[in-house]
Amino acid sequence: MSAKQEVAEGLLVPVVTLDFVGSRAETEEATSGLSAESQAALRQFSLERMAGYGVDYADAVELRARVIEGQDWRSAATELADVCLRRVEAAPGDAGRPTRIGYLRRTSALLRMSQMMMLSDTTQRRAIFSRAAELYAQAAELCGDRERVLIETGRGPLAGWLVPAGGTATGSAIVIGGVEGWGMDFDSLGEALAARGIDTLLLDGPGQGETRFTHEHYLAAGWRDAYGRAVDFLDQRSPGRPIGFVGNSMGGSVAMAVAAQDTRIKACVDNGGIHAPWLVPPTMGTFFSKMVAACGTTDADAAVDVWKTVTPLADGPNSGYPLLVVQGGKDPMISMELAQILLQSAPTDDKQMLVFSDGNHCVYNHKHDRDALIADWMAARLCGLPSPKIAS
Repeated sequence: MSAKQEVAEGLLVPVVTLDFVGSRAETEEATSGLSAESQAALRQFSLERMAGYGVDYADAVELRARVIEGQDWRSAATELADVCLRRVEAAPGDAGRPTRIGYLRRTSALLRMSQMMMLSDTTQRRAIFSRAAELYAQAAELCGDRERVLIETGRGPLAGWLVPAGGTATGSAIVIGGVEGWGMDFDSLGEALAARGIDTLLLDGPGQGETRFTHEHYLAAGWRDAYGRAVDFLDQRSPGRPIGFVGNSMGGSVAMAVAAQDTRIKACVDNGGIHAPWLVPPTMGTFFSKMVAACGTTDADAAVDVWKTVTPLADGPNSGYPLLVVQGGKDPMISMELAQILLQSAPTDDKQMLVFSDGNHCVYNHKHDRDALIADWMAARLCGLPSPKIAS
């Protein structure tokens, strides 16, 4: 994107044109000549999914168009982030504060998106994610609506963002992502919960986000203790307040595994999890590789052994917790059959499933409705109320 002024009849006139590549038809002919990485990125990160991770719609359209034109995913996303950052730097004084907040968050989202196709924890990837987190923190400081937190554990810190409830809080909740897409990427869900009186911790668990890239805290034996420290953090901050847990994608499996073991968790939401994470085969390609990387190893067998300890269907002292399973009817990763296995075998009778008939994985294509329905359900259950009725 570039800006230029036009000259008419020898005089400089205030006409500024912002140039974009613009949307491109994503036909097989247009994409077949692209690199394998570019084709994979276009398949995996739809417009809806990018928007679900906080990427502005216009940025998502432009990013995909540039990739179709032949630019690689990382450099296209990074260049768009640079454009947004220049807007931040140009915004004037106090009047420019809303502009700076908006573009800082857009820059952060684009930088997070730029590293999505990097499968190894290189120095470059760590630096990209650290920069994204710092820009997100700058926006948080300007807006004053969330704060950065570090939670100490025996294996290193957990990083997260605490989004306080508007008004008097009636509950607390943890929100996590999965193998890709982490705390900052699900901030819309945190904001929806906070708006309904729930202090929300957007957490990078073991093997996720800043916890992994900055603090080298991976998914390994003892990962449950780390989540226990996160629950401790919320419990000590507001003793006796009910706590909920929302997990997205593979994080849904983690959330259920934790919920069954910790009696302080009064409600749990699984959005796109699977009943047995260790059954994901190596043929899943980059997704399986990212599962291995989350464990801080290149040994696939060792990583599978760790994932075997993520047991969402196991009984525990908190069996019987209220459970909401959210499922996309068109989810290409978790079929309705797999979702039904998880629902029917979950160790509680207090459970229900919410299906978006055309929903993709984690229902990014209905983000507002998804967030509102999850937050309404969580607010009701943490207050001891029945599950709210959902209008079709």
